[in-house]
Formats: sequence, structure tokens, C-alpha cells
Amino acid sequence: QLQLVQSGGGLVQPGGSLEVSCAASGFTLDYYAIGWFRQAPGKEREGVVCISASGVKTYYTDSVKGRFTISRDNAKNTVYLQMNSLKPEDTAEYYCAESLWDRCSDSPDEYDYWGQGTQVTVSA
Repeated sequence: QLQLVQSGGGLVQPGGSLEVSCAASGFTLDYYAIGWFRQAPGKEREGVVCISASGVKTYYTDSVKGRFTISRDNAKNTVYLQMNSLKPEDTAEYYCAESLWDRCSDSPDEYDYWGQGTQVTVSA
């Protein structure tokens, strides 16, 4: 079965840190860009970060620059999202997704396989 399995996330206080991971099962991530999206209640899904297949290129939406770091370990078939200095506005369901090709995009339409989602809640 081809799937992306997410782990991590949870509840953290403002200023805290969390890591979420995304592991591929049944296929290799080596050749495709991987993006992380998030969706807060009542809002559209937005692209947050993305990493190229080689890991050389990364892209961040302005609101998370300097706070979030995406990385990948192709040997483990896993992508990681380290989130630091978390803010209440970062609260959302986070999804990893595999791009249709080795190109980052903030459009969900350019991604095919999606993880199951992980809730991140930033609250005092």
C-alpha cells in the first residue's frame, strides 16, 4: 500500500518547539519534492514549506521563515519538519505531500500522495 505516514505534533505552549515527520511506505521519496501544508478551521489549506528531492532547495512561506526547518533523509525515506518559536497562529492540521515531480509549489493540486494529517496546537 502506497502511503505517507505522519507522526509527531501535539500541544505546545507559545514559544515552544515540535517536530513532525513524514515517512513513505511502499514507494521511495527520492525523486520528488515534498511539501508541508497546514489547514486551520475555516481556512484554506496553505503551503508552508517544501524541499526538493535532493534536499538542496528549500522554500518557506514568509510567516514561518526563521522558525521552521524542513529536512529529509532519503535513506530513511522520511521528511522532517522542525518547528521552533511556535505561535498560536501556527495552530492547524499539518499535512505532508509528495509533489507530482521534483518541483516545489504552494498549490495542493500539484501533489498526489498525502499524509493523514497531524494536529499542532499552540496554546498557553
